[in-house]
Amino acid sequence: METTFKFLISIIFITLVIKESCSCELNSLQIVQENTGALEQGKPVWKVSVINNCDCGQSQIFLSCKGFQSVVQIDPLVLKVQGDNCLLFNGHLLSYKDIDSFEYAWDTSFTFAPVSAVTSPPPCHSPK
Repeated sequence: METTFKFLISIIFITLVIKESCSCELNSLQIVQENTGALEQGKPVWKVSVINNCDCGQSQIFLSCKGFQSVVQIDPLVLKVQGDNCLLFNGHLLSYKDIDSFEYAWDTSFTFAPVSAVTSPPPCHSPK
């Protein structure tokens, strides 16, 4: 009986740990770019949207941005260039299905790709 009780407690504990843990693949961060139709200093303005398609939140999102250029200055709290990578929105949490967007102006669109992110478990919801 004691062995069965310990086994059940172990199963409950493991279930809770698994439920609270979360991991997201980098490809769960979808990057969509579109030409806005606007011009800035004669160059097209591009809108970049980063969408979190993982059930868990993701923060400290870094995108590859080697060689990135823009004729308009981008607030470093929005996109901060750090070597060959850029930190998105000062590392804040991007929840499930949330979108972070920014704009830049250059002759052609630039290819951004997720490099790294920190995953956070989804928030617990209390019954209403």
